[in-house]
Amino acid sequence: MTTIGVTTYGGPEALHELDAPAEPLGPGDVRLRVTAAAVSPTDTLLRAGARDDEDEAQPPGAVPGMDVAGEVVEVGAEVVTGVAVGDRVMAIVVPAGAHGGYRSDLVLPARSVVAVPAGASDAEAATLPMNGLTARLALDTLGLAPGQTLAVTGAAGAFGGYAVQLGKAAGLTVVADAAEQDEELVRSLGADLVVRRGDGFADAVRERYPDGVDGLCDGAVQGDAVLGAVTDGGRVATVRGWDGGRQTRVRVIPVLVRSYATEHEKLDELRRQVEAGAVTLRVAAQLPATQAAEAHRRLEAGGVRGRIVLTF
Repeated sequence: MTTIGVTTYGGPEALHELDAPAEPLGPGDVRLRVTAAAVSPTDTLLRAGARDDEDEAQPPGAVPGMDVAGEVVEVGAEVVTGVAVGDRVMAIVVPAGAHGGYRSDLVLPARSVVAVPAGASDAEAATLPMNGLTARLALDTLGLAPGQTLAVTGAAGAFGGYAVQLGKAAGLTVVADAAEQDEELVRSLGADLVVRRGDGFADAVRERYPDGVDGLCDGAVQGDAVLGAVTDGGRVATVRGWDGGRQTRVRVIPVLVRSYATEHEKLDELRRQVEAGAVTLRVAAQLPATQAAEAHRRLEAGGVRGRIVLTF
C-alpha cells in the first residue's frame, strides 16, 4: 500500500511515504483501491500544520487528501447504497490522522461514495467530491431562488467554478470575478457577467446591480473587501471559517464540507449533473503519488486552474 503524508509539519518536502496499517472495514463501510486523489489547498494547510476548518492541527503522521476515485474491493455487511465490488467510484474523505486521501487502500462510509460519472476518467472524477459538495453546501446555505443574483469570487478555481455552474443550473443570474487571462474560462463556465478580480470587485458589481446581489460565495477568501457587493440583509458563504466579524449588514456564514461528507444523494446528484453537461471536471495535471511534494509546490505557486491529481 502506498501512503503519502507527514511526520513533521513543513513545506512540500515534508511529504513522504508512510508505513500505515490497513484500515478496518466497518459494517457500513466500503474499501477502495484508490487510483486518483485530487490535491487541494486544504491539503497544503494540513501538511503545514494549520487546517483551515479545525481549531488544532492534525497530529504528526497525518495523511492529506479529501477527494479520491478508484475501485471498490470490499463492501461492509450493512451497506445499502447499492455499491458493489468492482465498481468504479469517487468519494469525499474527511482526513483524521493517517486516514486521508493520499493512500492506495482506503476505507470510507458507504454514504461518502458514489459511482464515477459516465465517460469520466478516475482522475477527472477525483476533482469533484470535496469542491463540488462545498459549492453545493454554499448554495444551499445561501438559499437563493431562481431569478435571484449570485456573485462568486475565485470563479476560475475549483470551488468557484463549481459554484458558478451550480448557480446557473439552479436558475440564478451569476456574477463572477476573473483575472484577464481567466475571463474566457469563467465565461465558458456560464457566468452572466464577469468583472475583474481583486480590488474594485464590489464597486464593479454595484455598477451593474446598484442594490447589490442577493448572495455571494467568497471562494477567493477576500472577506470584508467583497461584502459591499451584497444587498442589505443578503448572505455570504465563506470557506475558511470567517464569520464576518462585527458587521451586521449582511449575514456571513462559514461552510464546512465535512457536514456534507455523508450526503450521498447530493454527491450522486453532482454525478448526474456532470453526465448532463451542467458541471465540468477540470484536471490541471497528473503526477504519480510519490511526487506529491511537487504537486504541492505547483499548487502553492499559484495559477493552477482545475485540480492537480495524484495517481496510484
